[in-house]
Amino acid sequence: MELYNSEIDLITVNEKIEALRREVSKAIIGQESLIQWIINGLLCNGHLLLEGNPGLAKTTSARCIAKTIDSGFSRIQFTPDLMPADILGSYIFNPQLHQFEFKKGPVFSNIILIDEINRAPARTQSALFEVMEERQVSIDGHQHSLDFPFLVLATQNPIEMEGTYRLPEAQLDRFQLKIDIPYPSAEEEMAMLSHFKEGKDLSSLKDIQTVWSVQDLKYMQNLVHIVRIDDKLIQYITQIVQQSRKSRDFILGASPRAAIYLLKSARAHALISGRDYVIPEDIVDVSLPVLSHRLIMSAERELDGVSMDALIKKLLKGIEVPR
Repeated sequence: MELYNSEIDLITVNEKIEALRREVSKAIIGQESLIQWIINGLLCNGHLLLEGNPGLAKTTSARCIAKTIDSGFSRIQFTPDLMPADILGSYIFNPQLHQFEFKKGPVFSNIILIDEINRAPARTQSALFEVMEERQVSIDGHQHSLDFPFLVLATQNPIEMEGTYRLPEAQLDRFQLKIDIPYPSAEEEMAMLSHFKEGKDLSSLKDIQTVWSVQDLKYMQNLVHIVRIDDKLIQYITQIVQQSRKSRDFILGASPRAAIYLLKSARAHALISGRDYVIPEDIVDVSLPVLSHRLIMSAERELDGVSMDALIKKLLKGIEVPR
């Protein structure tokens, strides 16, 4: 086995991740998987799509993350009548200066919570394309850069609910991960009720402390890029996305952006797990949240009632795992 000197201080990394996890857990009872994926998104500087029924701590999660990393927070409630200018901002005439001035919209913050993103029509959705990809806003020929960090956490109600729209594929592809939030277990729900019985309001976030600075976040994001990954695992990622495009189970396969996010997410997953190198299980674990919102299943599979998760697991099972 090749010997190497690690460039990553894993003890410091584990302490920082555990401190963040501990603070978030004060406001979110249970939901360990949700917390892990949010940390993964932070490390990858990616946007997250949270799907689940109302009342499952999606909004609280976003507010909590903003407080723990010492950053600004903005919430945008998407509605059918929301216009792009309501999100991005617009130029308003100042009669005193006899000129137009740019009034920033709520997107000019750090952690952006977009509540019920799939309740707005396509025109409003398209306003987010440039914001999410290039982290800037273009209005009337002028570009306005967004400050670091800039992370979109969008909540989405299940598409079966009344008054929802399917998000455009181009927008879905800009989300690093899609996180499905289940109902809490009986034990988790009892723990939550015990807090409320004692008069604790978890949603107030008054007990949440700032544990990461913006510099800490930059430091952790830079570490993700030096997590080691073998060429065999790069080939494994390539096979996954290539096979998704060939499979008859899907009418739309994984994009090149999906391959990039598989790599980045696997590296972050390794770091969160206390390693400075990627193993095949990291790639397998991140495949569902990275691919589930990007692939579109065929009509035959939809009629069969097969879930997207089951099809992705079938896809992975058909590819030899490198060892």
